[in-house]
Formats: sequence, C-alpha cells, structure tokens
Amino acid sequence: MDLVDVFQRLGLAIAIGAAVGVERHWRERAEPEGARTAGIRTFTLIGMTGGLAGLLELGIRVSPLPGLIVAAFLVAVTTVVLRFELIQARAENSVSATTVIAAITTFALGALAVLGDMVIASAGGAAIVTVLASREFLHGAIRRLTWVELRSAVVLLAMSFVLLPLIPATPYGPFGGVSPRSLLVLVILLASVSFVGYVAVRLLGSGQGYLVAGAVGGLVSSTATTVTLARQSVSGMPAQAAAGGAAAAGAVSLVRTGLLVAALAPSLVSAVLPPLLISGAVMMVCAVLFIRRDASRVAAEPPANPFELLQVVKMALLITVVAFLARASSRIFGDGGLYVVSALSALADVDAATVTVAGMAAQLTPTVATYAIGIAVVANLLAKVAYGAVTGSRAFVLMLTTATTLAVAAGLIAAFVAQLP
Repeated sequence: MDLVDVFQRLGLAIAIGAAVGVERHWRERAEPEGARTAGIRTFTLIGMTGGLAGLLELGIRVSPLPGLIVAAFLVAVTTVVLRFELIQARAENSVSATTVIAAITTFALGALAVLGDMVIASAGGAAIVTVLASREFLHGAIRRLTWVELRSAVVLLAMSFVLLPLIPATPYGPFGGVSPRSLLVLVILLASVSFVGYVAVRLLGSGQGYLVAGAVGGLVSSTATTVTLARQSVSGMPAQAAAGGAAAAGAVSLVRTGLLVAALAPSLVSAVLPPLLISGAVMMVCAVLFIRRDASRVAAEPPANPFELLQVVKMALLITVVAFLARASSRIFGDGGLYVVSALSALADVDAATVTVAGMAAQLTPTVATYAIGIAVVANLLAKVAYGAVTGSRAFVLMLTTATTLAVAAGLIAAFVAQLP
C-alpha cells in the first residue's frame, strides 16, 4: 500500500465519520455545547480512529492474533461512548442505544476503509446515514403497519430464506416436468411485488380514494377487484367511482404484467412492454376522468392484505396447473394449444399465463411467446368486462367497456407500430 492509497483510505474513514456526525449533530442542534454525547467532531474522530487502528494493524505484524489491535480500539471507543451516553440518559431520563451503535458501526467502517474494500465501506457509510436520518419515517411506518401486514412480511421472509432452500429443484412429471423450487420463486416474486406496492401506499397515507384502492387491488388481483367494485356499483357506490377503481386496477395489472415479462423474459421486452405500458396509461387516464366526476363525495375502504397465505397457495396451484397444461398443449397441439391455454387461464388471472409463457420463452419463438402473452392480456381484459356486465350496474359496464376498448385499441396499435421495419 503506497502513501497515496493510505491517504485515500484514511480520508474515506474520516469522511464516513463526518457524514454520520453531521446527522447526529443536526438532530441535536438545538442543544447547548456540552449537552450532546457525540456530534460532528466526535464522530469524525471515531471514523478516523477506526482508520488509524487499521493502519496500526497493517504496520504492526507482531501480534499473534489478527485484528487484535482493531478489536482493542473498538472496545475502548465503545466504552467511552457508552459511558457518556449513560450520563446523558440519566440526565434526560431517556434510554436509546442508537448513538452507541452508530459509534461502533462508524469505527468499524473506518477500519474497513483501511483494511478492506473501500466500496463496501462507502456503501456502509451511506447506509448508516440513511437509516439514522429516516427515524421519523421508520417510526411512522411502524405505527401505521398492522399485525396482518407484519405477519405477511414474516411469512414472505420465511418462504424466501427458510422454505426455499429446502424445496427440491429437480423437475417432476411429464412434458419437461415442473420444478417445485422454480414455482416457489415465482410465487415469492408475485407476492413481493404485491406486498411492496401495498405497504408503500399504506405508508404514504394514500389509502383513501377509489383510485388508490383500485390501483392497490390491481397489485393483488385486478379480476377480483373488478368483480368487487362491480357488485358495489349496484349496492350504492357511484358508478363513476367504481368504474374508475376498476380501470385503475386494470392499468396497474397491465404495468405489472410488463414488469414480470421484463424480469422473467428480457428477450420479449421490446415486443411486449411498450404495448402494455401504453394500454395501462390509457386505462389510468380513463380511471382519473371517471373518478373526478363523482369520487370526491365518497371514501374508499382500505383494500385487503395482498399477501394472505391462502392467496399464495392458490396462486401456486394455478401456476402449477397452467404450466403443465401449457407445456402439454404446446407439445401435443403445437402453438395453437398454447394460445388456448393462455386464453382460458387468463379468464381467472393473467399472472399465471404470463409467468408460464415467460418461463417457456427459451423454448418458444419470440413471436409465439408474444402472441401467447397478448392473447392472455386481451382475454383477461374482456373477461373483466363480462364479469362486470353480470354483476355490475349498466353505467359501470358502459364506462369499463369504454376504458377497455380504448386500452386494447391503443395496445394493438402500439404492437403494430413496433413490428414495422
């Protein structure tokens, strides 16, 4: 390590400490001198101390235990900061370990900047400042989260890090078989998209209004959301508000379908994503126009939790059945069989058909895969209109039909333009 590298690494250690110190000092900026445990100067020195400990560790090789010097410095820094934090806690009658943990982390990142990867140290410094500066947001998020949402997050984490490693990856069954692990990964992906969108809306405080309720419902199931709103349009909900929520659900579903294709089959993005995004934009414009006519007089009920375990199980079973039927039909009847399965499965939910076809993209031609996804999307849109006609009011059906027709037409035009040389 040459002298320039030494100064760069030590400078990074000092910069990390200064960044953390700015946040800590700003939070207690109203306190008089001597009333705060650690501010910009203290944390800058803690970061520099971590860097110096790393330099000493590099320069002194007589120690029989690697890292002994850094560990000794860390214990000393922790002891000093903890001592002053205890004094302040007694004076203010408050308890918080944030400053102590921040000091330990700042020292460790300073040492890492000298002894290890500077990129990781920089990322760690940015992360700790972000976490410290987000106290109000994080505390507000915890206050707004319900037990159902927290339980769903725990289930998602358990599926991702506990159950997934135990599931076999070997395909089972005829026609190429179905891999249980691949199916679980897809289920986790769908559930994650829905859950993140739901929680984001809840935390931002936008849970009121049929536009938001419909959009969040589209993250869960646009078909179920449409049927629910159609029924409410008969039982007293204004048709404009119900149709706007259903159109918003359809718009979000189209965008989510495009994102799933982009994640699972990047080779189809250029052909599939533009028509889906344009169709979704058209439906969202219709949703806003519908809701502006009458939605100001009503308040939306918050949507159901998007990550109930029963919904996940149903989606796993649906994907399993659709995947098997799609592969079998493609092998037996060729491309026509795949189109029929895509259309039929989309009558209930477009995600299963999209995920299945995207997973088979490597075995299909781009044209066949694009047509199969397009058929599934159009079939789902038309099915929702039919469901609305059976369960909803006449005004609801008229507006939803208008939005769907415009969206399908815009998507077809976009797809046609994309195929032009």
